[in-house]
Amino acid sequence: MRRLLVPLLAVALVAVLVIGLTQAGSKSDSPETAPEFDLQAAQRKLEGSPPQLAALHAQASKLLDSGFEKQLDALEGRPVVINKWASWCRPCRAEFPVFQQVATDRGKDIAFLGVNAADKRPAAEKFLADRPLPYPSYEDPNEKIAQELKIPKFFPVTLMIDAKGKTFIKSGEYTSRVQLEADIDKYLG
Repeated sequence: MRRLLVPLLAVALVAVLVIGLTQAGSKSDSPETAPEFDLQAAQRKLEGSPPQLAALHAQASKLLDSGFEKQLDALEGRPVVINKWASWCRPCRAEFPVFQQVATDRGKDIAFLGVNAADKRPAAEKFLADRPLPYPSYEDPNEKIAQELKIPKFFPVTLMIDAKGKTFIKSGEYTSRVQLEADIDKYLG
């Protein structure tokens, strides 16, 4: 039994180290060193969007405390990308530029929504001020929205819903726009 214990402890230690290192991030994901995002330019690029999407763009980078279900109902029949994030989550912070770019480029055809889960509102608002998004996020401090959508407790998580209501969930960070766009093309058509 003791012979098994040592290798198991070694495997557990390696797993903890790997998880810790992947969650640690780097200085490059801090708002101070993130690429500059011009929200006004993004909104100009998104002008002429269909009404349901234009309504989202009008609430760009806002942290809303209610209305998620109503918003999702209004988007029925349209592809939707929902990103669950938190200001304290380094991988979430690192992937924000990817969502800024892709939502600006694809936001006339696809709805983007954020779900800020398990976070403190002041920290989330400050983060959104530093890293604005061309779409709104919904506050979800107790992860009720995430639970209703069957989104895992991990951070970050992205849920894609196609026009027919079929879903795809990706746990973990999008490290490039190419990666996010590939999933959008694959799962949202």
